[in-house]
Amino acid sequence: MHSNVEQILKKIKNEVGHSSDFFSRILTLGNKKILYCFFESVSSDDKISNFFMKGITSDIRYQEDTFVEDLFFHLKNTIINSKLTLIEKPEDIYYYLSCGFTCIFVEGYQKIIAIETKAILDRSVSESSSEAIIRGPKDSFTENYMVNLGLVRKRIKDKQLRMDEIKLGKRTQTKIAVSYIKDIANLDHVKMILKKLNSIDIDGVIDSSYLSEFLSPNQHSSFPKLISTERPDLVCQSLLNGKICIMVENTPYVLILPALLVDFLHSPEDNYQKPSNVSFTRILRMTAFLITLLTPAIYIAVTTFNQEMIPDRLLISLAIQRESVPFPTAFEVLILMIIFEMLRESDIRIPKITGTAISVVGALVLGDAAVNAGIISPIVVIIIAITSICGLLFTDVDFVNSLRFWRIFFVFCATIMGIVGIVAGGIIFITKLASLECMGTPYLAPLSPFNIKANKDAIIRVPRNKLKTRSIFLTQKNNTRLGVKHHEN
Repeated sequence: MHSNVEQILKKIKNEVGHSSDFFSRILTLGNKKILYCFFESVSSDDKISNFFMKGITSDIRYQEDTFVEDLFFHLKNTIINSKLTLIEKPEDIYYYLSCGFTCIFVEGYQKIIAIETKAILDRSVSESSSEAIIRGPKDSFTENYMVNLGLVRKRIKDKQLRMDEIKLGKRTQTKIAVSYIKDIANLDHVKMILKKLNSIDIDGVIDSSYLSEFLSPNQHSSFPKLISTERPDLVCQSLLNGKICIMVENTPYVLILPALLVDFLHSPEDNYQKPSNVSFTRILRMTAFLITLLTPAIYIAVTTFNQEMIPDRLLISLAIQRESVPFPTAFEVLILMIIFEMLRESDIRIPKITGTAISVVGALVLGDAAVNAGIISPIVVIIIAITSICGLLFTDVDFVNSLRFWRIFFVFCATIMGIVGIVAGGIIFITKLASLECMGTPYLAPLSPFNIKANKDAIIRVPRNKLKTRSIFLTQKNNTRLGVKHHEN
């Protein structure tokens, strides 16, 4: 690092390519020169004036035309800013400038003073836009890294809560926090995650989803192995259960590992309602899971291959409905399924103002017109409507996409071999699920391998005063969470 401030400024300007948002100024105090610079796009000019300019201009010593030998140390000790850092490596200057810091160079000194003067570029804490909150806390994560850590810290006031930080991305230098409770979580899993994260060699991390493929084991499965959420209460519930959470700078979505199949049948609101109501709702979700997977395939099988399974009067009614339809049953089902997925995708992507209109036009006008034109039979519209409604109970994007894949797989099996094909496809489906694991935890746990204690909060939820232990599939430490006083490890 050059000690002449003019040379330093010239080098920095060349490095940043004379960016339009780069600002610098050289001051002379006594017979010493001070250079300070910052990016206007990420820094607050008011903070710079309050923390730096007012301090040095009001100092009587610098108003005198005298030589100030200890100017650097005086600035370091008197600048009113809680986040003051000394930079020794020249390559770190650009990271701090991009983070909203103001860098101060004093002529004759190799070290640089960096003070935080960030501008407020983040939205305030608000309700989650991707997860409906029926009951429970209304706050959600934002793009502000420290705010996200605070939303967790204010809920879990435990000294055992850890947030190990690393930086990923050669160009973005994105902060990643691996959060866990030390005396509950499996530390081997924590080390495994940190090792995987540190081995990632990528030029930038823009969103937490960038890490999903690196953290999920390559088992060629469409089912997600982690949960992505905006809800701090869900993250804290997961931490208390022994899971590990990963928070990424500049994104409101937090990753939770490990994720099992039953986790996608749960909702954070399940912890805020009566156990009997929660159990009934979870049974509904499990039923909807099976219906959305199998209904189109079963309809194809019984109308094409296994018509003896249908009562005669219903079979005659179906035959009358299909009399004017020129396409095979499987083709009808696939066409309607594809149209619904297109409508669903368009409803997600387009602005909310016009979203309702598109849904009404797609569901009512196109469906009714297709039936009246004799292209689609009415019963197929009902079948796809039931399938689609059951699929809407699940909100996780990766899980919904997995359901879509396996639904088409079962339709393909039913088209080839009818009910026999569905049974064969079901065996493949269950075998695939049973073979999956996430961080050493079976994907079907606690249903398979079956554990009666862990099943108290799987599908049927027992009252909270009976949920005395954590799942042994997630942690072997401090399994008791009710009735035993906290102890240190």
